[in-house]
Amino acid sequence: MEYHQDRFEDYSLMVFKGNKLSALLPANKVGNKLYSHQGLSYGGLILEFNQKFGSVIDIFYKILTFLEFNGIKFLQIKEIPFVYLKKPSGELSFMADLLKANIVERYLHSVLCSDNKTLYSKSRLEGEKRGVKHGLVVKEEGDFKTFWNNILIPNLVENYNAMPLHSLKEITLLKKKFPKNLRQFNVFYENKIVAGATIFQSDEVAKLQYISGDKNKNTLGSLDFLQLHLINNVYPQKKYFDLGTSKGNDDNTINKGLLFWKEGFGTGTVTSDVFIIETKNYKLLENVMQ
Repeated sequence: MEYHQDRFEDYSLMVFKGNKLSALLPANKVGNKLYSHQGLSYGGLILEFNQKFGSVIDIFYKILTFLEFNGIKFLQIKEIPFVYLKKPSGELSFMADLLKANIVERYLHSVLCSDNKTLYSKSRLEGEKRGVKHGLVVKEEGDFKTFWNNILIPNLVENYNAMPLHSLKEITLLKKKFPKNLRQFNVFYENKIVAGATIFQSDEVAKLQYISGDKNKNTLGSLDFLQLHLINNVYPQKKYFDLGTSKGNDDNTINKGLLFWKEGFGTGTVTSDVFIIETKNYKLLENVMQ
């Protein structure tokens, strides 16, 4: 997480059983509160594949006692969406209930399953046809500069007075560290970039981290053309395609237009919770396994 070191006070934890690493918790600290790392889209407790339920309880107990001993009063932790799990892992939700945790946020993710990759709406298919008609071309590129500087940043500044979560320097560093997991696809019309998408990919999931088009995106159909190209031609074998959240201007609203666009590709809803736990409640885990 060193690429975020100027923004967050890292306080990531490693849990060992003897000399063997059993779990990781990417995290950052603010005052007396520990956050499941705020610089990560998905955080949470990362477990060794073969961990048993009782071991997970013990790991979490050790984390909470360590935090309490070191003056951290609260742990705010993210639940990992199930599509990213290699096997079912609902221990956090169960423990959160035992620990009298509160849900402070519930994320809504639009996810396309491989079984539903033909459920495209008429609007999305018409957009794709406009792209074909205009002779749009999709190219995978090794750097992000063209997309960041010509499409993504101008759009975010103009429409939301915001900047990308990752600076150009940060996304370039991530690409260097994880060359097989981070990919950039740009759309060109008459040799000029008109849209682009940045993808984070894992074993079974392609995650749409950024997608944006120029002012002619509706006329050209550039975003529909690009998204369907990614689904059908680049990632046909992925089990899931995660199109991300559709938050509005605050955490309690949904951007209706954005959600409508995503659902036009056949996505369904996956939720993940964010819990806040008082570390002093670690004692509530002591007699769970009898």
